[in-house]
Amino acid sequence: MRSSVEIYSIRSRTHRVVWQSDQLVEAPNWSPDGASLIINGDGLLYRLPVDGSAAPQQIDTDFATDCNNDHGISPDGRWLVVSDKVEHGKSCIYILPVEGGEPRQVTQNMPSYWHGWSPDGRTLAYCGIRDEIFDIYTISVDGGEEARLTFGEGRNDGPDYSPDGKWIYFNSSRSGRMQIWRVPSEGGAAERITDSAFGDWFPHPSPKGDKVLLLSYGPDVFDHPRDLDVRLRLLDADGGNLETLFELFGGQGTINVPCWSPDGEEIAYVRYFPTAG
Repeated sequence: MRSSVEIYSIRSRTHRVVWQSDQLVEAPNWSPDGASLIINGDGLLYRLPVDGSAAPQQIDTDFATDCNNDHGISPDGRWLVVSDKVEHGKSCIYILPVEGGEPRQVTQNMPSYWHGWSPDGRTLAYCGIRDEIFDIYTISVDGGEEARLTFGEGRNDGPDYSPDGKWIYFNSSRSGRMQIWRVPSEGGAAERITDSAFGDWFPHPSPKGDKVLLLSYGPDVFDHPRDLDVRLRLLDADGGNLETLFELFGGQGTINVPCWSPDGEEIAYVRYFPTAG
């Protein structure tokens, strides 16, 4: 096996395997109806039943056949957002019907990597690289001008909305080691959430609004590579009560995008197995 798509129960602290493959797959999103997961592999997107009753089925993304692991489903379950570089040679954000279809371009500035959808479904949050500077931006789902929320204070990445829409959580190296921060979704001063000995990435607030899930690397790891010993951790929305849920072999592709179940009771993630040789 190379990839294992799994679900972890926050309440019972137990794991279950949904599907395993010798192929590399990444970044499960949970559909709002709770029935399926969206994963990516080899530039394509697939729908996987949560109960593991069937193999993943490819989603028609038309020309967008070089999708990365930055994808997600709208809060109303009607739309799918993807980050693909076929058309422009750089990652660009598109929206298409969740059942598949022709993508509609949203971002004009590139590269842009989607990470969060506002609870009202009107706005997207993403990491944009402009002149080699990584910052957090938002934009209307209809396109137009992007709004910049961070301003080059280190590397800023991985934005995701709180369920009330007031905050965008993200990871930033502005303090040296990558840590979790949050900024008002309408703009303003950023607040530090973690002050840990690890490299903290990809914060995902729970649908309940009480907890934030994150992935932590060892302190000597700056970026977010694959195939390392990492840990999934949980903390209160304000940064308190930080705990390690479990350790696993993973990293890039494990929880890059929102991965909570709609009821906030479970998380989906990908565990990896070392490559041969």
